Amino acid sequence: MCIPLKPVFSRHEGDGVQITDEPIGNLDSRTTVEVMGLLKNSCKKYNQTMMMVTHNESLAVSCDRILHIEDGRLLNEREGE
Repeated sequence: MCIPLKPVFSRHEGDGVQITDEPIGNLDSRTTVEVMGLLKNSCKKYNQTMMMVTHNESLAVSCDRILHIEDGRLLNEREGE
C-alpha cells in the first residue's frame, strides 16, 4: 500500500531529522497507528529525530516533547508519554 506522506528525511552518517506535517491527517485509525509506528521505528533504527506538526492532541501526547505554538509564539512546552 502506498500512503501519501510529506516527510523529509535527512540521512548522513546515521544521523538525521524527519519533518512531518500532519502525517496522518486523512487516515483511518488503524492506518494512523501503522504509519506512526513506522515513523517512530525509523527514528529509533536510524538514530533520527522526528519533528511533527499536528492538531491531534492524542497523537501529540505520544511524542517525547510537545511544544504548543499559537500566533507564532511558544505558549508552553511539556514532556509527552
